[in-house]
Amino acid sequence: MTKRLNEKIVCADGFIMSVQANEGAYCTPRCDAADQYTEVEIGFPSAREELIIDWMEVYGDDPDPTDSVYPYVPVSVVTNVIAKHGGIISGEVPPGVPRLEAISGKFKIPSG
Repeated sequence: MTKRLNEKIVCADGFIMSVQANEGAYCTPRCDAADQYTEVEIGFPSAREELIIDWMEVYGDDPDPTDSVYPYVPVSVVTNVIAKHGGIISGEVPPGVPRLEAISGKFKIPSG
């Protein structure tokens, strides 16, 4: 059975990244359907992002930050990346990652 991945998030300024957490992802806890994750996996951002560069998996002599996976990124860092890029206009985040939605230049944190 194929795992369903979260849809990539698209931020208000056009920045895109995949944010995953499941038993096959680099996350804490490393399981499916946790109530809350404290670290998640970011993949293939649309541009170099300095807030996550320290987590980039580096292979080869000329690594590409847009063609890389970023394992075990703390949720607080992911939240800061989303805020920096103006909030989410579409996509999904794992439980534990606040969904900072972009609405008229302001953030809305959905209840629930």
